[in-house]
Amino acid sequence: MSKSEAWEKVEIARNPNRKTALDYIESIFDNFIELHGDRCFGDDKAMVCGIGSIGKQGYTIIAEQKGRSTKENIERNFGMPNPESYRKAIRFMKQAEKFNRPIITFVDTKGAYPGIGAEERGQGEAIAKSMFEMAKLKVPIITIVIGEGSSGGALAISVANKIIMLENSIYSILSPEGYASILWKDSSRAKEAAEVMKLTAKDLYELKVIDKIVKETGGFEETAVKLNKEIVKNIKEMQKQTKEEIIEQRYQKFRNMGEYELQIKANS
Repeated sequence: MSKSEAWEKVEIARNPNRKTALDYIESIFDNFIELHGDRCFGDDKAMVCGIGSIGKQGYTIIAEQKGRSTKENIERNFGMPNPESYRKAIRFMKQAEKFNRPIITFVDTKGAYPGIGAEERGQGEAIAKSMFEMAKLKVPIITIVIGEGSSGGALAISVANKIIMLENSIYSILSPEGYASILWKDSSRAKEAAEVMKLTAKDLYELKVIDKIVKETGGFEETAVKLNKEIVKNIKEMQKQTKEEIIEQRYQKFRNMGEYELQIKANS
């Protein structure tokens, strides 16, 4: 993939008119009831949590939500979660485990909010705790990257058994601008960074970081139908496993990522 193609994916993922998590939730699930609050500080609208169903199967849904207009983006904090978002997510993930409901997470964020208030309320700890708790949950987890998946803000809700990406989404440890600023001290080299970072769905599938790429041809409704089928198929397969096998599968998935990349480097 050329630099221009990699950057094109970044621009598509960031497009303000791109469908949001709530758009997908409404189309994929038969019904959805939103639940609120972390029971510690407040309810951060950058993260949407709730319960939905497909047929007779119930799901717990955790989703990062951007806004459309300036007013909505301010209300949603531009899709950048505060610590209370992750604590809310943990609360409902544990509830899902209690009632044996599979968990579906939707990733679409520039990253966790870096404001002073967020740091004062323990942003780093909240992200780490979310990843820690997800790693040991005894129910199947599927993560779907629908837009921009950057930094710990995305990773915090991505410790899943299966990771699915839309073909025009991106998934990375930080933004290309941040990467270029750190590596080359020049944020204007973001396009170059996008290629080096291997943040496209194609790159990540080849590296075995993700499990499936869903094509976006045919429009939003067709894409939502494809995601619906992927969720149903994968959950049915995972429900045949024991709780211990579900945890072990998730552990091995992330444990093997680094080993596979080392093999690629050794053979190159």
